[in-house]
Amino acid sequence: MIEEFETKFKDHILEKKTPAKNQILYVVKKEALPEMVKYWQWHPQAKEAHYSMGVGTDERPISGGFVYMPVISVVNHETGEEFWIMLKAYLDPENPEFPSVASKVPAALWAEREVHDLLGLKPRGHPDLRRLILPEDWPEGVYPLRKDMDYSYSPMGAPKCAYREGPPDASLVPIGPYHMALDEPAHFRLFVRGEEIVDVDYRGFYSHRGIEKIGEGRLTYNQIFFIAERICGICGFQHSVSYAMAIENLAGVEVPERAQYIRVILLEIERIHSHLLWAGVAAHLAGFDTGFMYAWRIRERVMWLAERLTGNRKTYGMNIVGGVRRDILEYRKELILETVKELRKNVEKFYEIVTNTRTLLKRAEGVGILPYKVAKAYSVLGPTARASGRNIDTRRDHNVLVYNELDWKVPVYKEGDVLARILVRLDEVLESIWIIEQAVDQLPGGDIFTPVGKIPEYEEGLGYTEAHRGEVVHYVMTGEKNKVYRWKVRAPTYNNLPAVPEMLKGYSVADAPLIIASIDPCYSCTERVQIVDAETGKVRVLTESEFNELSIKKGREMS
Repeated sequence: MIEEFETKFKDHILEKKTPAKNQILYVVKKEALPEMVKYWQWHPQAKEAHYSMGVGTDERPISGGFVYMPVISVVNHETGEEFWIMLKAYLDPENPEFPSVASKVPAALWAEREVHDLLGLKPRGHPDLRRLILPEDWPEGVYPLRKDMDYSYSPMGAPKCAYREGPPDASLVPIGPYHMALDEPAHFRLFVRGEEIVDVDYRGFYSHRGIEKIGEGRLTYNQIFFIAERICGICGFQHSVSYAMAIENLAGVEVPERAQYIRVILLEIERIHSHLLWAGVAAHLAGFDTGFMYAWRIRERVMWLAERLTGNRKTYGMNIVGGVRRDILEYRKELILETVKELRKNVEKFYEIVTNTRTLLKRAEGVGILPYKVAKAYSVLGPTARASGRNIDTRRDHNVLVYNELDWKVPVYKEGDVLARILVRLDEVLESIWIIEQAVDQLPGGDIFTPVGKIPEYEEGLGYTEAHRGEVVHYVMTGEKNKVYRWKVRAPTYNNLPAVPEMLKGYSVADAPLIIASIDPCYSCTERVQIVDAETGKVRVLTESEFNELSIKKGREMS
């Protein structure tokens, strides 16, 4: 496939690099980007290849221009080939435009809106360039990820909204930004005729925290771990491992095998507690509260185990460049095995309850169907993709850590409905238990950390894991003074949410909360704080000191 690609686009490839053993970076002419991405996205020998992320970078201080770089995951299940393709195109610093990849591959829709928002890059021919991440009151021409903008700068502009008009003769039913069926702020605008949903518009990123900017501007390589693990309150360790792998690949560090096994055990513990949390919420939204309480009762034992192993129920703080901070002591191994043995019995019982509860089955079966072709076009990931027939799992496909030394299966369903998404996750919980049992049994001796020397400057590469919601990817370009130059994070919900409108169309308003929840969406916890004057409509952003003073004042008033 590589030779065929290089021959086909030989006139458009300017340079080839190999940042890691399975990562290939091509410097290419920008006009060829759409056809290059399309080539990989629909390659007949790599059925599950997908546009994974788009990286925008301000390289003016080091190369004189901007960069837009699509990243594609490529796997050939028949031959065992697996690699990442990075297509790096340099853009004019005065007019940083490029032909839109999204015009040919829908999976790039959000990535190109993001680089337009945060860097001012201009995807020519993009079908929808409304703001994605920045708030509507952010002033025009101010781009936070450019290197000449300070991370603490917080400008104000004029409030406005950019909503898309719905089909004619359709009524609007808003869900969010705050809604009883949503745990975090998100705004789904449902256009309905009667009870049937005919179109959907989505507005998110109400809680964008600017974590990438903070990481690039202030933190050292090992300090970023603590903020990476707080990207998500559920799958923080997945982000921590992905970031660690990116730096370790660039530094040429061989992580000790014992540390890799410890990471696998904690990754799977995190996967189990996340899937059980989601199963409980899904049962609740379907009106089956017995299932909700049963799932969360089982999950509590998993949280207890995580605390015994790491000291914390969440945000474990275990990773460091080169390995892990703390070992799993010998007497803890028996504790793990006893806990997961009990867990298996409870999960199997819960599985039986779920599949024999007609109330839940009637609400979930045949509802929110996502066809395989749509899942492929949008590069949908994780359990949502596997429920629609996509045979993908980054742990297996890209040989993450020591997963290839363990025996386990990737559950795949073809129905593409809410029920299939439930069953995939329950199957995965049982597989995770089996993975943990094997990892504990095979846990080798030796060190848990490899010392790291000087990390090369201005090198770029990827780290990745399979989180509970799907593939997590961290892109890193190293910098000077023990800091990153560019850090780009792509969580799985970023790829899954754009496909939700396709799942909602044709179903009723009553089905919407369950369909939305079925992808297990993760919207960032709110960090940006605004004060809105209800009478005048004026908006202002609080500084950190103002927010702290307000918190103290309100606390005194309540006491």
